[in-house]
Amino acid sequence: MAVSTAVVSGVGARHPRATLAVVASGTLLMIMAFTLPLATIVPTAASLDADTAGRTWILSSMSIGLAAALLTAGAVADDLGRRRTFVIGLVVLAVGGLVCAVVSDPLSFVLARVVQGVGGAAVTAASLGILAHAFAPGPARVAASGTWGAALGAGIAIGPVVAGLCDVWVSWRLAYAVLAVAAVATVVLALRYLDESRAPRRRRLDRWGGLLIAGGLSCLLAGLVESREPDRGALATGLFVAAGVLLVGFVVAERRGRAPMLDLALLRHRPFVAASVAAFATGMGVIALFSFMAIFLDTGFGIGALGAGVLLLSWSATSVAASLLARRLPARWSGRAQLAAGLLGVSIGQALLAGVGPGTSWWRFVPALVLAGIASGVLNAALGREAVASVPAGREAMGSGANNTARYVGSAIGVTVVAVVVDAHGPTQQDLYDGWNVAALVTAAFSLVGALVVVACRTRPAP
Repeated sequence: MAVSTAVVSGVGARHPRATLAVVASGTLLMIMAFTLPLATIVPTAASLDADTAGRTWILSSMSIGLAAALLTAGAVADDLGRRRTFVIGLVVLAVGGLVCAVVSDPLSFVLARVVQGVGGAAVTAASLGILAHAFAPGPARVAASGTWGAALGAGIAIGPVVAGLCDVWVSWRLAYAVLAVAAVATVVLALRYLDESRAPRRRRLDRWGGLLIAGGLSCLLAGLVESREPDRGALATGLFVAAGVLLVGFVVAERRGRAPMLDLALLRHRPFVAASVAAFATGMGVIALFSFMAIFLDTGFGIGALGAGVLLLSWSATSVAASLLARRLPARWSGRAQLAAGLLGVSIGQALLAGVGPGTSWWRFVPALVLAGIASGVLNAALGREAVASVPAGREAMGSGANNTARYVGSAIGVTVVAVVVDAHGPTQQDLYDGWNVAALVTAAFSLVGALVVVACRTRPAP
C-alpha cells in the first residue's frame, strides 16, 4: 500500500488505531531503555570494570541526554515534522543500544547511554504531538492519553524483567541488542502507518535557545552526579556554576528572541504550570524512590535483580491497568484534579514503604506498591493529556518536551537526594534500612508538595 507523505496540521489520522499502537510502542521502548540498567547494574559494572563513580554515571547518563534534548526535540518536531522526529529518535535509540551491547569500557557505555537519551527525547516529545494530531480533544484523546500512560508503566514493568532474564540466560548485553532490533521494527511500522504533521505555521529554529538549554541542563545533571562523590566537590561546584550561567542565558535568549523555543509567558499560564509542577514532582517523588528500590531490595533483602523486578511489577503493572481505565473517570474530574489526586496517592504509597527493618518480609511492600501503582496510572494518563492541552495549538510536541523535561530533571534531582540520604546513614545493613525509611518519607513529601501546588493552580473563572 502506498504511503502518503502529505503534511497535515488538522486533527485526524488515516490509521488511528495503528497510530496509537506505534506511538505506544515507541514510548514503551524508550522507557525500557531507561530502566534496563536498574536491574543489572551489578553485572554491568563488573563487566565494564566500572568503579563507584562509573556505576553512578551508568545509572544517570540517559537522564542527561533526555533532559538536555527534550525541549529542543519538541520544538523541532512541531516545526520540521513529528513523524520524522519520532523515526529519527528510534534510529538513534537503536544505534545507542547496539553500542551499549558491544562496548567494553565504562566511558563508551556512558556516552552511548547519553545518545540513547537524545533518541529517547525525540521519541517522547514527538509521540504526544502525533497523538494530539491523530485524536480530537474529548473522549478519543482521553483514551489515547491513557494508552500512552499505560505504555510508560509497561516500560517500567518490562524493562527490568527483560534485563534480568537476558542476564540469567545469556548476558546483560543481550537486552540492549533486543531493544535495538525492536526499535528498528517500530521504525518500519512508523513509516508505514504514521501521518506526517507539524504546526500550521513554521517558525525559525531557536538555535541559541537549544544550545543554552541543552548545555545548562547537561551541566546541572552532571553536577548532581559528581556531587555524590566526596572527592569531586570542586568539579561539581564548577558544573553547577556553569549550569546557572547557561540557564540564565537561556532565559535571556527566550525573552529577546523573535521565535523562542519556550514562550516564557506560559509560566504565567496556570494549566501549564500545574502540568509542569506535577511532572517535576513525579520525577522527584515516585520515580526517584523506585529507581533506587531495585538496588535496595537486592542489597537489603537479597532477592536478586530479577526478583526485585518481579516485585516492582505490583506497582508498574497496576499503573498500566489504571492508565487504561482512567478514561472511565467522571468527566467532571478535571485534569488538574486528576494530577493532584495522583500525586496524593503516590505520596501515601511512598510513605507506606517506610518503617521497614531486618525482620520485614518483602510482602510488606506489595500493598503500598499497588496503591502507588493505581495513583501513578491516573497521574501518567493525566500528564500526557495536560502536557498538550496546556500549550497553544500547533505546539503540542513542544508542550510534551517541556513537560517531560520537568519529569526527568526532577528524577535526576530526586535520585541524588535519595542516594545522599541513604549514604548519610552509614555503611551497615541497619543503616541501609534507616536511610531507606527516611528517603521514602522525603520523596513522599516531594509528591505531597507537588499535589498542593497543583491544587493552588486553580484557573480563575472568566468575568
